[in-house]
Amino acid sequence: MDSRIKENPESTFDLVLKVKCQASENEDPVVLWKFPEDFGDQCTVIYDLAILQSVFIFFRVSQNQVGQHFTFVLTDIESKQKFGFCRLTSGGKICLCIVSYLPWFEVYYKLLNTLADYLAKEQENDLNDMLKSLYSHPLPKANTPVSLNVHSYFITPDLTGLPTIPESRNLTEYFVAVDVNNMMQLYASMLHERRIIITSSKLSTLTACVHGSAALLYPMYWQHIYIPVLPPHLLDYCCAPMPYLIGVHLSLIERVKNRSLEDVVMLNVDTNTLENPFNDLNNLPSEVVSALKNKLKKQSTATGDGVARAFLRTQAALFGSYRDALRYKPHLNNLCFTSSRYLPTRKLLSLCLSHRN
Repeated sequence: MDSRIKENPESTFDLVLKVKCQASENEDPVVLWKFPEDFGDQCTVIYDLAILQSVFIFFRVSQNQVGQHFTFVLTDIESKQKFGFCRLTSGGKICLCIVSYLPWFEVYYKLLNTLADYLAKEQENDLNDMLKSLYSHPLPKANTPVSLNVHSYFITPDLTGLPTIPESRNLTEYFVAVDVNNMMQLYASMLHERRIIITSSKLSTLTACVHGSAALLYPMYWQHIYIPVLPPHLLDYCCAPMPYLIGVHLSLIERVKNRSLEDVVMLNVDTNTLENPFNDLNNLPSEVVSALKNKLKKQSTATGDGVARAFLRTQAALFGSYRDALRYKPHLNNLCFTSSRYLPTRKLLSLCLSHRN
C-alpha cells in the first residue's frame, strides 16, 4: 500500500517556530519567533498554527517535562503526512517546533536541542545561519553527511531501511515500554484495521509508541486516521466509525471512556496493559505467531533491526503469496485484483487466510 510520506519535498523543512503557550485554553498561543521570517504562504501559516494551538493545550499537563520531544502529524490535500517536531522548554511554557514533510525524527530532535541551546545563550546569529544553511540545502540522498556549521552535523536517514534499536527512538521506546505479547496483540489488531487508542502520561513516550507501532507494518502502511497526539477539543474523533490509530494523553483518557466507546482496542503504555475486545491474534496462523514470538523473545533481537525484521518476516509469511488468493474477473477493474495497493489490509488478510485454509 502507498506510503504516506511525500517524495522529494521542495525543502528539508517548511517552518520553524518558537511559540509561547498561554495559561488558558481559550487564549491563542503567541508566536515569538519564526523562520523564515518572510514565510509567504499565509494560508499555510494559519493552518499550521491552528494545529499547534490544539497541541499546545497539552503543555499544562507537561509542566515538569522540560526538554521533552514529541510530534504531531498534519495531512495535506494529497493525503501526505507533514510532521511537527516539538521540544518543550521553560517548564513547558515555550515550544520550539519544526514543520517538515521528512520523518527525520532523530535529526530534528537533535536540531531542536541545538536551537534551544542557541536561544538560551542568545546566539541568534548562529541560529539563523544554521537554519539558512539547512533550508537552502538541496534535499540530500539517504546516508549522506550534511554539515551545517562546526557544531551541527548529521547523516541523512534511509527512509527505506528498517528502524534499528537504539538508533530509532520511536521503536526503542515502544519495545522497552510494551511487552512482546501486547506488541503482537496490537500488531494483529492493526492488521484487522481496528480502532486503536494508545495512551501515556508522557507526550514523548506517547507519540513514539504510536509511530513505533505503525512502523512495524512495513512494507505496508497505516492508511486510516492517524493522530499521534489528539488535542482535547477533537476527542470526538475517538467515536469515529472507521479504523484509526490515535494517541491520547492519559489526562484525557477518562473523558474518552465517558463517550461509551465500543469495539476499541486500548493500550496503556505506562502500565503495559491492553484492553482488547477481539481475538485478532488467534485469527493468524499459529505457526506464524509462534515464530514471531520466539524471535522477539531472543536477546539478540533487542538491538539492531531484529525487531523490525521479525515483523517483516511475519508480513512475508502472511502476505507473500497473496496473489494466489486473488481471482481475476474480467468485468471488474483489473487493478483491484492484481495489487495489494488497492486492497484494505483487513480484506487482504482475509483473502490470504482463507486461501491458506
